[in-house]
Amino acid sequence: MAKSHIQMTADKREGSGKGTARAVRRENKIPAVIYGDNKEPVLISLDSKPLTTEYHKGHIFTALCDMSVDGAKHLVIARDLQLDPVTDRILHADFLRVTEKTVIRVEVPVHFTGHDNCPGLKAGATLTVVNHEVPLMCPANAIPDEIVIDIAGQEIGHSFKLADVKLPNGVKPAVQDAEAFTIATLAAPREEEVIDTAAPTASEVPATEASKPEDAPKDDKKDAKK
Repeated sequence: MAKSHIQMTADKREGSGKGTARAVRRENKIPAVIYGDNKEPVLISLDSKPLTTEYHKGHIFTALCDMSVDGAKHLVIARDLQLDPVTDRILHADFLRVTEKTVIRVEVPVHFTGHDNCPGLKAGATLTVVNHEVPLMCPANAIPDEIVIDIAGQEIGHSFKLADVKLPNGVKPAVQDAEAFTIATLAAPREEEVIDTAAPTASEVPATEASKPEDAPKDDKKDAKK
């Protein structure tokens, strides 16, 4: 089933620079740009609420968007969002034009299944996720929502590599060595340190701590003189 596109509306804006961007934000809008596909960039501004809502859904960078700019349609995907370091408010957005032939690099989230049927987990292992997202090269119109890894049947010590993941048609790893790219491992449980609380035996007491003749009780010394 094809993924639905995000629908957004924007206005063209004239001018660029910090002053113009601040003026746009004062109107509770976000300055942005549409670029790519060997066409001239288009400076735009869009309402803050729709873009912020899509951003917080978590899929803004893997979902296509039908952007309407003064009546003209643009098929785009968000490539970068500049955020306020304190408030996390979106300050600026970059959108890339795409076509059915566009192939782009994306970070796709990983989801794990099969926990109830994993011998490693039952034996005390911990599923340690090294990479919560995997870098993939995908057709722009076929970006997967997530990559699913089934951990059922796996034992302690097993590593889940990107090379072992079954990817959708047309989707490839965006790393040179997928065999070396670890997504997660079933880490063995840590052994608890055993503290010996037993009292030391006589043979374990250092010689310097052993009783010396002069340490004998005074009464014993008197008896020895008699």
